[in-house]
Amino acid sequence: MKKVALITGGSRGIGLGIAEMLAQRGFRLAINGVREPAEVMDTIAMLQRYGTDVIYCQADVSDARQRERMLEQVQAHYGALHVLVNNAGVAPKERKDVLEMPEESYDRVMGMNLKGPFFLAQAVANWMLRQQQAAPDFSGCIINVSSISATVASVNRGEYCISKAGLSMVTQLLAVRLGAYGIPVYEVRPGIIATDMTTGVKEKYDQLISQGLLVQARWGTPEDVGKAVALLAAGELAYSTGQVIMVDGGFSIPRL
Repeated sequence: MKKVALITGGSRGIGLGIAEMLAQRGFRLAINGVREPAEVMDTIAMLQRYGTDVIYCQADVSDARQRERMLEQVQAHYGALHVLVNNAGVAPKERKDVLEMPEESYDRVMGMNLKGPFFLAQAVANWMLRQQQAAPDFSGCIINVSSISATVASVNRGEYCISKAGLSMVTQLLAVRLGAYGIPVYEVRPGIIATDMTTGVKEKYDQLISQGLLVQARWGTPEDVGKAVALLAAGELAYSTGQVIMVDGGFSIPRL
């Protein structure tokens, strides 16, 4: 039976790059997003052309009831879930100095980037344990997509950095908790990736990249991240639970 993967924020940007790579590997997909179904049908149809089953689950992962409904939809359609990719995330609507960050922006970013992914992973982890109890040969994993901002301080978007640093600890906590059950948990940490989220800072990063910011002097792509996630989802790094996979063009290598 082909495995089922739920990808939050999977209809655009990095999430769509992940979805394409998993579709190519034959995963059945549940694509989550907040947009209306009519707005993503072309995307869903594109993914279906890889010859796999794809459904769309509209839900805001920061909302408990919507998370619950989403998992009920996956259960009703597929009856199983093998891979959770916690990818959905938002940036601050306005970049503010950390000394001026409004609490409203903090709550919004943390709800979508940390609280939602944690409680979704909690629910999925418990579902995976039930599946394993019913079928001992069940194999699953959880993959959290964070950011280089988990360790790189940007004082004009502190809430984003805090949320991604927290997600890194979520990965470690769940990796330890689920280790005895053979369910690995990973973190994929993208660097500067060309998506609609980064269009507003393209000129800034074009200049920094040309000045040597990265070892590999180009923007990353959603497909770059998707390939890393597909490797993990396929179980090809099964003995590496809790680890961070960097997809950052060498940004994190200390250099003189």
